[in-house]
Amino acid sequence: MLAVTTSAIPAETADPAATAQRLLAAAIHGEFAGRIALTSSFGIEAAVLLHLVADIEPSLPVLFLDTGKLFGETLRHRDRLVRRLGLRDVRTITPDSAALAAADPHGTLWHSDPGRCCSLRKIEPLSRALSGFDAWINGRRRAHGHARATLAAREIIDGRIKLNPLAASSDAEIDAYVTRHDLPRHELAGDGFLSVGCLPCSERARPGDATRDGRWRGQGRSECGIHLPQRAAATPP
Repeated sequence: MLAVTTSAIPAETADPAATAQRLLAAAIHGEFAGRIALTSSFGIEAAVLLHLVADIEPSLPVLFLDTGKLFGETLRHRDRLVRRLGLRDVRTITPDSAALAAADPHGTLWHSDPGRCCSLRKIEPLSRALSGFDAWINGRRRAHGHARATLAAREIIDGRIKLNPLAASSDAEIDAYVTRHDLPRHELAGDGFLSVGCLPCSERARPGDATRDGRWRGQGRSECGIHLPQRAAATPP
C-alpha cells in the first residue's frame, strides 16, 4: 500500500488553475516522476487539464480510452489538441477484442446491460493500462455534482494515488481558462452537450441540467465505473 502524504498538496487558493499547476508540477517532476500518467476522455472540458500538463511535461503519458463507441467529434478534438499542445505520448487504449466478441458480438450491449458494456470497454482496459503507474491524474471536479460533489484533490484508490487537480474549479473558471488560452473547443459543446462519453449513452443537456445529467439519462447512474472503486480513502484537499 502506498503511503498517503499531504505535504505535496498545495492549499487551494482563489486561482484553482494555479493550484492545479503547482500540484501537477510537484507530482510529475517530483513525487511520482516517471510513474504517473494522465487519463483523458478528450471530452468537453479536457483541453484545460491537457494544457496544464503540456506546459509542465508534454511527454507525460496520456491514456485515452477509445471504446469503439465514441463520437467522431471527440476523435477530431483529440487530434486537434494533440497537435496544438504538442503532446508526445498519447496512448490509445482499446477493449480486449476477444472479450468484446464473446460478450458484445453485435455491439448493442450498451442497450441491454450498460454496466457490463462500461466494464468491457472502459474499466477493464484502463485497469490494464494503469498497471505500470503508481499515480494517475484525471479531470473530475466538484461542480460536476453527484458523487463528485465532495471530491478531494488527492485520493488513494486501491493502492494507487489519484490526483484531481481541478477539483475546486467552477464551470465559469474552466470556461474562462479555455477563452484566456484560446484553446480548441469540442464541437459538441456548441451543440447542446455539457458532457460527452460514448455516443449511445450521451445526450444534449436539458434546461436546468447539471453537467453530467445527460450521461446515462434515466438509468440512475452518473459514472461509468472507472471512478467507483471498491476500496477508497480520500486525503484532505
